[in-house]
Amino acid sequence: MKTSKLLGIALAGTLLLASCYQPDVVMHTTITGDSWWPCERKITYSNVMPQKMRDSLWTKESVKWSQPLPECINTDAFMGSHTDIGEGDTVSTTFSMPFKSTEEMSQQTPLQLNGTRLRSKASLKKQFRWFYTNYVFSETFYCVGDTFQLADTLYADKALISYWFTGEPNLVKGLSGAEASQKLSEIEPAINRWLNDNLIKVGFDYIVSHYDSIPAPPVSKERFIELHDSLVQFIMAGSDDLLDIKPEERLQAFFHSDAYNSFFNDETTLGKGLTDELSKQLNIFWFNVPYTLTMPGTVTDAGNGALQADGSILYPFKGERLIPKDYTITATSRVTHIWAYILTLFIILIALGSMIYRKKREMS
Repeated sequence: MKTSKLLGIALAGTLLLASCYQPDVVMHTTITGDSWWPCERKITYSNVMPQKMRDSLWTKESVKWSQPLPECINTDAFMGSHTDIGEGDTVSTTFSMPFKSTEEMSQQTPLQLNGTRLRSKASLKKQFRWFYTNYVFSETFYCVGDTFQLADTLYADKALISYWFTGEPNLVKGLSGAEASQKLSEIEPAINRWLNDNLIKVGFDYIVSHYDSIPAPPVSKERFIELHDSLVQFIMAGSDDLLDIKPEERLQAFFHSDAYNSFFNDETTLGKGLTDELSKQLNIFWFNVPYTLTMPGTVTDAGNGALQADGSILYPFKGERLIPKDYTITATSRVTHIWAYILTLFIILIALGSMIYRKKREMS
C-alpha cells in the first residue's frame, strides 16, 4: 500500500510516535562458525543529537537517557552497548549480544512490535566436505497477520495478497511494464478495502465497548450496533479510501449529533484510546528494520537478500512481509580448508616418494 495512503488513514499525527518508524535502525547477525560463540546479534540505532547535548561531556549512559529508543528495540535482549558520535549531530548506539546457539539467539529476538517480541526460529547447519565446510543459516520470523480481525484472503486471492506484500510468487514475471501496471492496479483496490474495513471495524468496536462513556448519545448502544452496515456505507459514500474523509464529520451528519467527536480528539481519553487501537494495525506497515547478515567464508547463496560490497547480505525486513505468511531469511557460505589441501598434498608427496623408493629398491 502506498505510504501516502497509510499516512492519510492515520487519524492522528501521534501515531508516528507509536512504533519503529525510524529508518536508521538496523539489525545485524554475525555467524562466526566458532564452536563456542557461533553467532552474535547487534542492533544499531542512529539519531540526531541536539547541538547543546553534543557540546557536553558524553557517556554511554547519558546517550541512552537523552536519545529515546524506538519501541521496536527490546534492550533487555543485549549484554553490551557502545555509543559512537559521528559527523555533524549524529549519534549511533549499538547493542550487542553473543550466543551459544542460533536457537538461543532466536529465542531472544531483540525486535518487538506493538510491545510484543517478534517470534523467530533460527538454525545453523554445518556440512563438512574435507576441502571445505558449507554453512547454511536460516531464520524464520512468524506471521503477524492475525493482528487484523478481517482476513486479507476475504478480499483477494492468497497468491495476490502474498505478491503484494512480499513479492512472491512473482506474478508479473514475463509481463511488459504496461501489463505489470495493470496487474498492480487490480490488486491495490482490494488491499485498500481490506485495510479500510479493518480500521473501521476497530473504530466501531471501540466505540461500542466505550458507549457508556458517551454523554447523551443520540441512540442506544443496541441501536448503534443495528445501524452498523448503514453507518459504514454512509461514512464511505463517494470514497474508496479513509484518506478522503473525516469520520467524525460523517458520524455527526448521520446522527445529527457531535456526541462521538471525542473519539477523534487526541486530547481526550477516548481519542487517545482509539488512536492506540488503530496504531496496533498501522504499526505493522511502519515497521522497517533492515536485516544484515555476515556469514563465515564466502557467500555462495544469498537467498532473497542482496550481497553487499563488504561481503554482508542485506535483507529487506518490513512488517508488511509478515502479514500474509512467515518471513524466512536464508544464506549459504563456504569456508575453504587450506590445511586440507596442504595435508592432501603432503600425503600425495609421501605416496609418490614411497613409490619411487620402492622402485629404486627393486632396481637395485
